[in-house]
Parts: sequence; structure tokens; C-alpha cells
Amino acid sequence: MDETDSRRGEPHRAAGGETANPNCSRAARPGQPTEDRRLLESPGRQPSSTAFLDTDPWRILRIQGEFVEGFDALAPVTQGVSFFGSARIDESDPMYAAAYDLAFDLSRAGFAIITGGGPGIMEAANRGAHDAGGLSVGCNIELPFEQGMNPYVNLAVDFRYFFVRKTMFVKYAEAFVIFPGGFGTLDELFEALTLIQTEKIAHFPVILFGRNYWRGLIDWLTNTVVAEGKLSGKDLTRLVMTDSVQEASSLIQDCHRRRCWLPEERSVAAEVGLLEGGER
Repeated sequence: MDETDSRRGEPHRAAGGETANPNCSRAARPGQPTEDRRLLESPGRQPSSTAFLDTDPWRILRIQGEFVEGFDALAPVTQGVSFFGSARIDESDPMYAAAYDLAFDLSRAGFAIITGGGPGIMEAANRGAHDAGGLSVGCNIELPFEQGMNPYVNLAVDFRYFFVRKTMFVKYAEAFVIFPGGFGTLDELFEALTLIQTEKIAHFPVILFGRNYWRGLIDWLTNTVVAEGKLSGKDLTRLVMTDSVQEASSLIQDCHRRRCWLPEERSVAAEVGLLEGGER
């Protein structure tokens, strides 16, 4: 055996002459400390004591922690309704009063009201729940603008990650009420519809509040998306449009009592004629 082969065959030796196990010991790699030493070393002696906060393994732990915190905080919510809508309106907007009235009515009927905890429609819904003496939940999110917890929340949970927060909106809801809003509102609407369509969650009421606002979207879904075969007419049975607080409240309460959702005759699909002669 030549000198090279001899060197290859020799086990690596750690400081002090002991044979190192490269499979078990980081110290077997020249110049690297053990994990215990890394853990116990003073932050001041480490090159960058906070760099680990920006690593993916640490983010996984934060995400896990957010799920645990959310599930723990919202565990008492057995029948909730998630409200969505613009953060950019104030009390002068008619939709503010409608969201307040619907949340008030549902709270009196025993429902928890769940929102993103911010201003606008979220504040109106939380305010209605608060004034009715009900559970007013705010799932706040870290944003560079707009968002701050409104004063009418009595159960607040803060999130860094949108997907964790969105899980809470779905998991603890018996219905979604979608008021006029922007990208965030549309995101919540279509995610709920996708989860129902793919049977990831049970079919529950998805109510579009404000006919004038939502009519253009429904026309596009009917005349373009369904007409081109990208959606089934049956898919629009998952939606109801209304301008009535009383109707929205009754639909949600009736569905909860019957543990089902069968108002096809009141759905958008029926309203635009997709159920009369079969699907288009």
C-alpha cells in the first residue's frame, strides 16, 4: 500500500488523539464545534448572534408557533362567521352600517364574529359583535400600511404569515360574508370557493353582500368563465348575493341549524339562469 492509500485508510482523529465518528460528531469536521458548544456559547462570541433568525429552519418554528397560538386562542370558537371587506371605508359608507347590523344580529344568535381585526368593514363587524355582547375576534396581520387592531376586538391574535391567518378564518367559520373590498377580499373569496369546490372544507354559505358591487364579477363569471367551460354552472351555487341583512342572517342561521347548505334556488347560479335548463 502506498503512502496515499495509507492516509486514506486512517480514521480521522479529533483533538487529543481520540478517534472521531464523522456520522455523529460535527467536531469530526476540522474546525467546527459541537452543537452543544454552539448552543451554550455567549452571543457576544459568535460572529453574528442574530443571523439564525433569518434562516428557514427558524421560520418553520415561528410558523409552527403561530399555528399553535392561533389554535389555542380560537379553540372556544364553535360557531363563527368570518367577515371580509375593505379596510378603507369609514362610518359614512352604507356598508359599514350593514356589516355592523349583520354582526350584531348574528352575535345575538350566538355566533362569534371573526375579522382581520383592522379598520373599515372589519371594525364595523367587530363593533357590532362587541355592542351585542358577543365574541369579537380579530386576526391581525403584520403589514407595512393600513392595518392596526381596532378597539372593538375582545379576542385578538397577531400573525406574521398570511397563510396561517387564513387557516384561522376558514377553520373556525360556519359562513363567509364578503362585503365590497379589494385584492385581499377577492383573495379570501376565491380561496374559500376553491376549498369548497375541491372538498377540502365542508360546503358552507358564502354570501356576497352588495349586489351593485358584485354584479360585474358575477356577469364575468357567468358570461365568460362558465360560458367558456372554465367553471361549471353548478359551481355558482356556492354563492349568494344579497342587499338584505335579514336575509344574510337567516341563511347563515338556517344552515347552521340544519348542518347543511342547500339554497340552490337562492344561489347566483339560479339567479343567472344556470339551473333552469341545465348547465351551459
